Amino acid sequence: MNKRSIATVSLSGALDEKLRAIAAAGFDEVEIFENDLLSFGAGPRDIAKLCHDLNLKICAFQPFRDFEGMPEPQRARNFARAERKFDLMQELGTDLLLICSNVSPSSLGGIDRAADDFRELGDRAAKRGLRVGYEALAWGRHVNDYRDAWEIVRRADHPAIGVILDSFHALAPGFPVRAMASIPADKIFLVQLADAPKLELDILSWSRHFRSFPGQGDLPVGEFMAAVAATGYAGPLSLEIFNDQFRAGSAAQTAIDGLRSLILLEDQLAPDWPKLVSEPLAPKAKGRGTGFIEFAVNETKAGELARLLSQLGFRQTGKHRSKAVERWSQGKVELVINCETDGFAHSHYVTHGPGVCAIALDVDNAGLAMQRAEALKARTFYQPVGPGELEIPAIHGVGGSLLYFLDQAGKNWDTDFEPVASEASADALLAVDHIAQSMPYDEMLSWLLFYTGILDLKRLPQMEIADPRGLVQSQAIINGDQSLRFVLNGSSANRTLPARFISEFFGSGVQHVAFACRDIFAAVAAMRARGAGFLDIPDNYYDDIEAKYDLAPDLMAQLRANHILYDREGDGEFFQVYTHIFDERFFFEIVERRNYQGFGAANAGIRLAAQSREVRPSSMPRV
Repeated sequence: MNKRSIATVSLSGALDEKLRAIAAAGFDEVEIFENDLLSFGAGPRDIAKLCHDLNLKICAFQPFRDFEGMPEPQRARNFARAERKFDLMQELGTDLLLICSNVSPSSLGGIDRAADDFRELGDRAAKRGLRVGYEALAWGRHVNDYRDAWEIVRRADHPAIGVILDSFHALAPGFPVRAMASIPADKIFLVQLADAPKLELDILSWSRHFRSFPGQGDLPVGEFMAAVAATGYAGPLSLEIFNDQFRAGSAAQTAIDGLRSLILLEDQLAPDWPKLVSEPLAPKAKGRGTGFIEFAVNETKAGELARLLSQLGFRQTGKHRSKAVERWSQGKVELVINCETDGFAHSHYVTHGPGVCAIALDVDNAGLAMQRAEALKARTFYQPVGPGELEIPAIHGVGGSLLYFLDQAGKNWDTDFEPVASEASADALLAVDHIAQSMPYDEMLSWLLFYTGILDLKRLPQMEIADPRGLVQSQAIINGDQSLRFVLNGSSANRTLPARFISEFFGSGVQHVAFACRDIFAAVAAMRARGAGFLDIPDNYYDDIEAKYDLAPDLMAQLRANHILYDREGDGEFFQVYTHIFDERFFFEIVERRNYQGFGAANAGIRLAAQSREVRPSSMPRV
């Protein structure tokens, strides 16, 4: 099994913080980035001891810049500089120095000239039992292609000189990767991995700010790895990530995400590269919709929420046998109102205020879902259960909420409730359409990897939405039959509605739940008759819709009267309406889809502006 490694530059914090986070996540090895060492208050021997105590092997020290092809006197100075780095490496206890291709304007081209430099450096390194790896930077002055780097190594023909392959530097410029298969495995000294979203940027800026872990971007990292596999390479697989979000985030969480990405990549490639994994992951959990959504509130808010649900057509169908917990139902939608003064829901309420504390997902096999989640470093949740109560497998999710897994064996979660008689009525709402969660922008990639790693969800293109007080990034993830949809929203602007939700909710969480219906006009009419009110949408919006789509006058009149928003995709139509924000925390959406796959992104800015007008100024965070 290839060892798992990560470069310290990938994480935030001081060097010792990074190393502890890397070890705690479960990595085997680490690359020490030079700037992390230079800025740290302890010497290389102290770092070597810390890594030994943490059971981390230092697989490389990097980078050594602007080495090959320099004229005198810079060439002589470079060899003297390399000798000093060799001294440092021996104190660190690592045998590999990474040299990246020269970017200096003073450098001279020529493969043979570079090969001669590396051959001489190889002699010096071999005397100390050290090795040197050469990596082609995609923006190198004379060498920017791994094939040229390999040719230089080949011509140097020295056992202490090898090539370093980096997925970003090969894939971002679009170089073919098949040629890697011709490189002897013993001449590949290290393989570095990074993904990235497709962006219209120069490669240097792209690399320095937007690299991500495998699976978080759009580069064909799997193809790169397949080419590496063909060589028979058996050394470390090391993550090297430059990302502004990661630099601002938690080192511990970033390290876990990094290890999770490697586990997922290994599992993806295991059929063709069995030595990558000692034990395959359980298959991705196939989602079949939402089992229930649980709200944590106090006794007063429980009554207010029950009144709102009743206005939306929900009926109380159960009361917990021993706790202050109610079940509310409509169609296939199951909601739980929990105002217990003890247990997890109460702790969540104390920390976050009223809101969703748990989501139960209906999956094909809850046991296998838990196995996969635990293998991917998700935090398992355990809570004592009362006599006769069902213990539902669960993990911690966004904002510390819970994610339960239900399957056919666990479908009797509702046996904990005594039935409550209610008047029969036609159900206007059919099922949960989607769940939107707000989080800090720098957490979005983490939760994207979490969801798509555990569940059979695919990501749709990320959207940028205009809020009156900044931009919001929105990432939708859905399963194959669209019975399960999540929308992840994040903003780096601290006054947008998602940002204010996080501030007031004291962390990430569910900001709204959307319910699907067959006939939105009939559903809204019935809800209004029961006293429900909806978000006010300005007439300007409807004037624009009328001009844009040339809708029939009676349809336009219904849209205006009911504050319903409209969007069209090809021959698909989408109708959506929003409740007022409950306790300035969360809200509900009612949608009708007519051969429409999206989420009404064109209307999101209108909705955010309307909600901003409803939020009282005193609830806005201080800035």
